Amino acid sequence: MNLANYLTSALAAIRLNAMRSILTALGVIIGVASVIVMSAIGSGARQEVERSISRLGTNMLTISPGSSRSGRSRGGAGTATPLSEDDMDAIADRIAGVSAVTGSLSINAPIIYGNKNWTTSVTGTSASFPEVRDWEVDEGYYFTPEQVQRGAKVAVLGSSVVREVFGGASTIGERIRIAGAPFEVIGVMKTRGQAGGFRDQDDIVLIPLSTARARLAGQNATVPNQAGSILVKVGDAGDLAAAEEDIVDLLRQRRRIRTGMQDDFRVRNVAEIVQARTAAQQTLTWLLAATAAISLIVGGIGIMNIMLVSVTERTREIGLRMAVGARKRDILAQFLTEAIVLCIAGGLIGLALGVGATYAIAFLAGWPVLVSGTVIAVGIGASAFVGVVFGYVPARQAAHLNPIDALRYE
Repeated sequence: MNLANYLTSALAAIRLNAMRSILTALGVIIGVASVIVMSAIGSGARQEVERSISRLGTNMLTISPGSSRSGRSRGGAGTATPLSEDDMDAIADRIAGVSAVTGSLSINAPIIYGNKNWTTSVTGTSASFPEVRDWEVDEGYYFTPEQVQRGAKVAVLGSSVVREVFGGASTIGERIRIAGAPFEVIGVMKTRGQAGGFRDQDDIVLIPLSTARARLAGQNATVPNQAGSILVKVGDAGDLAAAEEDIVDLLRQRRRIRTGMQDDFRVRNVAEIVQARTAAQQTLTWLLAATAAISLIVGGIGIMNIMLVSVTERTREIGLRMAVGARKRDILAQFLTEAIVLCIAGGLIGLALGVGATYAIAFLAGWPVLVSGTVIAVGIGASAFVGVVFGYVPARQAAHLNPIDALRYE
């Protein structure tokens, strides 16, 4: 017998017991569908994390004031002595690998244009902010170091503010009022969208740091040139850890923190946040993959069980085939082919259901998904593997039947 004969015989046997065959393959169908859905959701989530970090800015460290301490009492996060522009300059001058530094002093304030009123985040920054955040200007230009130095009343808008306040119309040269003070719009930033669990990054107005300090946030009695948070861009991702350690040492010296005392500031590595989220998602993906693998194993056991029943039911048929010249390997190949065809058919049905369920989840729940050809190939390959592994025992049992006993079987 050749492969065509084996396939013909297998399809005939499956069609003869169509309902039983479908129920037998149900475990494989569910297993393959689970592999497709879980892998698509996991891959999409990882891609979304990478997209989120690219929106936040790459190779970036964020430094912010920590908790204040007075005797045995402690304040909340951000209550410690503010960071200053002098700290920014020291980091830029003394820390190796730093390519750009900016302050980020944020408050919520109303934006008024004509009869439109919109409350948003108003952030004072340095002229190097676009470089640090990898954020490009879409229209107009970003304010210059000279404008920052003299406290110019100019503003660069996020695209969400443009949409809400101006209805998407051109804004360059228009005048708006921020917390009652007049500002000229000189630029619009490119759209960045949502960043994972973070807020809408385009719902923002950027103004010079000195202007934000003088007009909106007010002067701090302890640190007149406060900078809010400090964002540090490191040229090479490999230098992030070393730069973070050096910045901690430098700020401990500048803020006179004695050995053994806790820092009153926080340095956050954006890459570490992403790695933590990616690791958690990877763990979840493996857990879901293990669940799908269990479904495949259960389906394989079901196929083996039904194939053993089929061998018993077809004992006389096997004896007759042997009597007319079929060899043990022919019987083995016949039943093994039947198991593999049954599993691959279940795999294809599971593939169709899995892809359909994946896009249904993406549409209804809004989750990011990514169906890859590799996962599809693995799913079909796994179903064929299950057919080989769990179909071998029944096929071997059929091949080793005694022809005389088989013919006499009732």
